[in-house]
Amino acid sequence: MAKPKLALIPAAQGTKFYSVLPSDGVGDFTFTRASTGTRIAPTGLIESVASGKSRLNYDLLNGKVVNCPHYLLEPARTNLATYSEDFSNAYWTKEKTSITSNAVISPDGTLNASKLVEDSSAGLHRTYSNLITTAQNNDYTSSVFAKKGGRNIFGIQTSSGAQPYVWFNLDKGIIELQQSNIVGKIESLPNGWYKCSATWNSSSATNDRVFIQLAKSTSNTSYTGDGTSGIYLWGAQFEQGSYPTSYIPTTGAAITRAAESATGSGNASTFNDSEGVLMAEFSVFDFATNSKAISIYKTSSPTSNALILYYNGNRIAFDILNPSGTVSVPTNINNAKEFNKVAIKYKSGDIALWFNGVELVTRTNTLSLSGLDKLEFDFTTNNDVYGKTREIQYFDSALTDAQLETLTSWTSLQEMITSQLYTNY
Repeated sequence: MAKPKLALIPAAQGTKFYSVLPSDGVGDFTFTRASTGTRIAPTGLIESVASGKSRLNYDLLNGKVVNCPHYLLEPARTNLATYSEDFSNAYWTKEKTSITSNAVISPDGTLNASKLVEDSSAGLHRTYSNLITTAQNNDYTSSVFAKKGGRNIFGIQTSSGAQPYVWFNLDKGIIELQQSNIVGKIESLPNGWYKCSATWNSSSATNDRVFIQLAKSTSNTSYTGDGTSGIYLWGAQFEQGSYPTSYIPTTGAAITRAAESATGSGNASTFNDSEGVLMAEFSVFDFATNSKAISIYKTSSPTSNALILYYNGNRIAFDILNPSGTVSVPTNINNAKEFNKVAIKYKSGDIALWFNGVELVTRTNTLSLSGLDKLEFDFTTNNDVYGKTREIQYFDSALTDAQLETLTSWTSLQEMITSQLYTNY
């Protein structure tokens, strides 16, 4: 295999995305985030990362850290739940329940998680937030970290429209039931914790609440409590958006995590205008609204000299903006939100798109690119990539089919097992 001219792997947190090649730092990406953020640390715990520092985030499978870390890029989000950890605060109304504070170790490794305890009366046992102002016809996501504590079934419900709900099973780590107008998600963390979330559209509401409700089962949600059972809670989040993002702590006011960007890698001596390969292993959080692009382009003339790898809808594509016209290299996929290895080979008369070890599309167009001098997680200013990146590689010569197959395939059996969520006995 040829040696890449530029190679990014998640190596260190800091003010840049650090490229291991070239060794002089020319390949480093300038990173920005004008606020603190959180990440999943190597321990599997949630920890804070200072403003302006990149985040190496770790994947979890069955509550355990798997694989190497990835660089994390997220859009700006605001946690509208103003007391995200203090469930004893009057912000959270308790209905036939009470709160025991500092009851168990939370997902950040501190003794600061609460227990929501049912009383011994009959009816609905729940807590719910103050009203939160929402905009009509927008997606919202509510999430909370939960752990069984005598009860293992609980629901997240909203006051939006027909009050959609999702019921979670904290024994099995599954969604038991959800309405058609709401989408649930459950993610396993260490020590029996789960991040549970629900996404819906506030089609008719201008104010909303988050309800966290206990149940004996999805068919027994109004019942006589025993006075001791419940669930452990920590880290409530209510954000505008179609998917849950990393945790944003609040202590009395809404808090915004700023948007992130990674730009400005390489220079004119890094890239070959005549031929080369751009490879990326990454996943995106959402692709329904705008294209998410990783691009190499000429700063002074990007619309006529650029290589753009992007997701848009359920589609991955590579556009070559060439002085003689655009060369489009598209394909349809069904797992853009999972990690994929994608590579584009560009050379006049010999263009190909490779995806997870398979050549999907070829083109024979004539190319006449010039002045390529920048690689970034964007194309100019409108197509920021928000997702997880395990690697970026750039080669300044066209690779063979055998090399491209190797470059975009699994590198080990363990990588295939964990990436495809197979059980490894």
